[in-house]
Amino acid sequence: MKYIYFFLSLFLNSLVFSQTPNVLTLQDAVDMAVERNINIKQSELNQKNSELNRSDAIGNFLPSISASANHQWNIGRGVNVTTNIIEEVTTQFSSGNINIGLPIYSGSRNVYQLHRANLEILASKYQLEDIKDDIKLFVANSYLQIMFNSEILKVQQSQLEITKAELKRTKDLIETGIFSPRQIYEIEASLASQEQNVVQAENNLRDAKLNLAQLLLIDDYESFDIAYEDFSIPFSDILDRNPKEILEKSLTFRNDIKLAETNISIAEKDIKISKSLRLPSITSFYSWNTRISYLDFTPSFEDQFNLNKGQTYGLALNIPIFQGNAIKNNIERTKVNLQRLEYQYDQEKLNLENTINQAYFDLVGAIKLYEASNKTVISLQSAFEDASDQFLIGSLNSFDFIQSKQRYEAALSENVRAKFDYIFRLKVLEFYFGLPLTIPQSN
Repeated sequence: MKYIYFFLSLFLNSLVFSQTPNVLTLQDAVDMAVERNINIKQSELNQKNSELNRSDAIGNFLPSISASANHQWNIGRGVNVTTNIIEEVTTQFSSGNINIGLPIYSGSRNVYQLHRANLEILASKYQLEDIKDDIKLFVANSYLQIMFNSEILKVQQSQLEITKAELKRTKDLIETGIFSPRQIYEIEASLASQEQNVVQAENNLRDAKLNLAQLLLIDDYESFDIAYEDFSIPFSDILDRNPKEILEKSLTFRNDIKLAETNISIAEKDIKISKSLRLPSITSFYSWNTRISYLDFTPSFEDQFNLNKGQTYGLALNIPIFQGNAIKNNIERTKVNLQRLEYQYDQEKLNLENTINQAYFDLVGAIKLYEASNKTVISLQSAFEDASDQFLIGSLNSFDFIQSKQRYEAALSENVRAKFDYIFRLKVLEFYFGLPLTIPQSN
């Protein structure tokens, strides 16, 4: 989650469009992103590599078996063993052998390597889930961005219709002589501006849809849309908990924290593996062989095969004495790496604490802003209605009327912005507390 607040900074930026019969809920979008995301696919490949490394580690406990065979021709002058005469002679020989080796003791290195491989699988799992967490939040942000721009478009369209109605009434009042013809200029200018706002809102909505389509790797931008169901402002008791409580809960399940912990365990195994190289190793071995010659006087193939059989077996002891400081330096490198990962773990916890604190107080601020925005809308709505009544009876000029209308319109837009800002910040904090990403639907 290192980039969550980068994503949050994008929340109120413009983003794409497409009309479609394929309607996606937030959960649908999250599932699709998790299934298709390239970074996730790459991480899944890393997990497969970790499983192969574990198979290699298991293989270190198993015997090594090899077999070989050869057949050779010797051509040249030599003594014919049958006639005892020097002549051109061609002789043939065959041989074969089987070798088996089994490690008995290697300073527990094989055991440590297996433990390390198991930890690598666990680490790759945490890394994969951490990437999924980032993607989920990013998708939620993009999804809410579409909903935000959709509501902004509704606000602008509604204000456009109000302006059109006011223009018609103004024309009627001019015809009846209540208004001067000059009063219509401000209304017409407001209408033109309102039409531009609608076009801009439509563009922003298209951009938001395109952004989500690209995130979900949807090539046919016109084949999808989101579910525009009415939803309620979610109730949450998350703020009843202080940031410390949220942090303590988050530390128990956050994949980035678990990944950092697992990396420390891997580094500790690396130290043990490097130290084991100082210890002697014992390997058992067994070898079987036979040979066949093809001379006129020699016994049959079967007889030679049995008569020439040989076996060798025993134990091999290897004691490392001096490798030019290679083992010592490798041990020191693993210790340095462990210390680095411990620092990284501490930093991850600090980053998480800072992120949760910021998310908590950002949510507190967002709630206050949304509540204040609601009050502003109510107040400016009343002011606009009063200005409209005064304008109709001619006691308010068109300029002041348009100013009142624009203030009300701006309050509505800001209210929508504050609402979605509050919802997203709430979802972020709940996500850090382990709650799923959902958008509550209104009854």
